[in-house]
Amino acid sequence: MKKGSRLTLYIIIALVIGIGLGFILNETYVKEENANLSVSESKIKDLNTAIKNSTDTTTAQYKQLVIEKKDQLIIKKEALAKRDAKTDPFSLLADIFLRMIKMIVAPLVFFTLVVGVAKLGDIKAVGRIGGKTLLWFISASLMSLLLGMILVNLFQPGIAMQLPLPDSGTDTGIAKTALTLREFLYHVFPASVIDAMAKNEILQIVVFSLFFGVATAAIGETGHKIIKAFDTIAHIVLKLTGYVMNFAPVAVFGAMTAIIAKQGLGILKTYSIFIGEFYLGLLLLWVILILAGAAFVKGRIFDLIRRIKEPVLLAFSTSSSEAAFPKTMVKLEEFGCKDKIVSFVLPLGYSFNLDGSMMYMTFAALFIAQSYGIHLDFGTQISMLLVLMLTSKGIAGVPRASLVVIAGTLATFNIPEAGLALLLGIDPLLDMGRSATNVVGNSVATVVVSKWEGELTAPLKESLEL
Repeated sequence: MKKGSRLTLYIIIALVIGIGLGFILNETYVKEENANLSVSESKIKDLNTAIKNSTDTTTAQYKQLVIEKKDQLIIKKEALAKRDAKTDPFSLLADIFLRMIKMIVAPLVFFTLVVGVAKLGDIKAVGRIGGKTLLWFISASLMSLLLGMILVNLFQPGIAMQLPLPDSGTDTGIAKTALTLREFLYHVFPASVIDAMAKNEILQIVVFSLFFGVATAAIGETGHKIIKAFDTIAHIVLKLTGYVMNFAPVAVFGAMTAIIAKQGLGILKTYSIFIGEFYLGLLLLWVILILAGAAFVKGRIFDLIRRIKEPVLLAFSTSSSEAAFPKTMVKLEEFGCKDKIVSFVLPLGYSFNLDGSMMYMTFAALFIAQSYGIHLDFGTQISMLLVLMLTSKGIAGVPRASLVVIAGTLATFNIPEAGLALLLGIDPLLDMGRSATNVVGNSVATVVVSKWEGELTAPLKESLEL
């Protein structure tokens, strides 16, 4: 069995074992904490209803309700802390792996993108390929957002919730963001490339790398020494990635054990309709992306999907498309994409072409509106789509980026941000599908741009395997 196939098999085995152990722990090891959480959340819900129905806020009864709510919030916080403490050893396995991946991503993006841009030649070539890349990204993003909007209107998963409007001051625990043009531009252009690398700000690293690559190509023969050195360093980083990837099954095991131990399989039943409809939407998005890719590379698109199954599975298991980035680069080069195209398009995709996350944003935002019985006409929904299109760019490195963007968008359209609480419990499960879809979308984009540029060759033998 090939090394890549073995790793895929080990990841699948780790996934299954993690789910099984997580279920056992949920029923035994953290059962008490989960029971306390369930009781506390139920009491908080009843107290919120009673407080809202109180007409006189000066009575002793009202004050007692407020005190009881504070007590239950403390109980809930303590139960969460105890549960987290028990599952931390498993979460730690995934966290360490993701930290190791993050230590690689910034230098990998920088060195490969500089080499890719320098190999493209002059600024005209960079502009031409960049224009084609952004055209595809914008088209794919709009299509993903539109698909989410259509499906949530078709399925209407929020209608059954029938939630009362919450108090305006209800805290979700998520900082909302609605970037202004000024803030967006500040976010794009780094004040310090060292700071950008330290914080894994991929978009800022991409901007610096583009300038650095063009300047390197512009100085001619002297720049070739830099290109050769950077190319060597990039291959060293890829080799390092191979060592890190050996820990992937352990990380997958830890991540799945922790998620299922905390949430249990019951959450799948509770939100089964919403989760099922969302994953059906992702499946349709995959079909559209594959068909779009097939329009350019015909039947080879199925070979692409076969080759990227390992990074897709890794992204799904760890809920991180970033974790799959190095492996995706290798698989695309094996498929026949030139390294200069891969190292140019793929890093850009991590800031501009997160198709799965895009579809989720419209799906989730409109689901929350439906849950509160808020009707949004077609024009408002289109406006929301465009706002999401703009505010989502360049924040891929922000923790729970999709929820952060949704929070800002809800505030813009006067939809209760407290509705995000509906998604917090199942977001890790949804994030798995989003991350896997992001890998597929960026892979298809890289192949299409390679074909446009006439830089797509016959598949290589899998000698590039990490």
